[in-house]
Amino acid sequence: MKKRLNRKFLIIVLSCIALIVLFFGIIYLRKTIEYHKSYEYKFLKLGYSINDVKILNKLNNKNKDYILNLKYDKNIIELINQKYFIEDNLSNYIKYDNKDNYPLIDVVALINTHANNEWYSDTRKADTSKGNLMLTNKFYSLDSTYNSDNMIKVSNQYSFGDDQLLTKDTLDAFIEMFNEAKKENLTLIINSSFRSFEDQEEIYNYYLNIKGEEETNKMAAKPGFSEHQTGLSIDIQTYGSSTKNFEEFDEFKWLQNNAYKYGFILRYPKGKEYITGYEYESWHYRYVGIEAATYIYENNITFDEYYAYFVERNI
Repeated sequence: MKKRLNRKFLIIVLSCIALIVLFFGIIYLRKTIEYHKSYEYKFLKLGYSINDVKILNKLNNKNKDYILNLKYDKNIIELINQKYFIEDNLSNYIKYDNKDNYPLIDVVALINTHANNEWYSDTRKADTSKGNLMLTNKFYSLDSTYNSDNMIKVSNQYSFGDDQLLTKDTLDAFIEMFNEAKKENLTLIINSSFRSFEDQEEIYNYYLNIKGEEETNKMAAKPGFSEHQTGLSIDIQTYGSSTKNFEEFDEFKWLQNNAYKYGFILRYPKGKEYITGYEYESWHYRYVGIEAATYIYENNITFDEYYAYFVERNI
């Protein structure tokens, strides 16, 4: 009788152990199946490292699936790690035909600012609600009738002629900058400020007739696409200078180190032509406010890049 009880007890114990093993086996199998369906497993199988996967897992599922449909590409991680990476642009970064072998930081900048497209293609209306941070360039245009309701006349104390107009914020900032430069015996003079649609049309057509379209587009905006129509841009000179030699004057050197303190940026800097679409202009300054100007100055980016990353995305 005792042997039968022991045998029965042993069978029960073994049955319990079998059930426990089966239970945990099913759990393990389910977790294994689930893991094989996970993004982590799929990315690892594709060739990405654990650290890569941590970065990739921060993307939305649409972009994760997009990457999984591609071959392993080490550049994808580097792209995501770029300072001005915008997730919505991921596929465009990857698809970009980098014939000029730009570093990835420039590929990101080109895509973010639409500068990978033909100039004046895929254009859209400038968002004038952004105020001092509105963008007009070869992809963002103003209506022919646009004229800021905050425009005031510039005294000829600060400009060549007495027919110059600027927004109040721009003029107030310029006067403050003018006075500070004067303390160092430097004179900043506004040579050109607000231009109407019709003014810009006249200028553009003048260069078009003598230089042709390709060269003209490097140096002059089409009507509606000019920053001067915003009333936020100024061409600065000093006595004896011209657009050809302004950078040789002390006034230019002073502006390089101080303009941002008053909310101004050099709008078309040297070496950034592929982003701005314009030749380097040492005399063309744009008012964006002190906060934006300081960031642009300290990070050596263009306003186009700043707008795409911080303004357009409302960061």
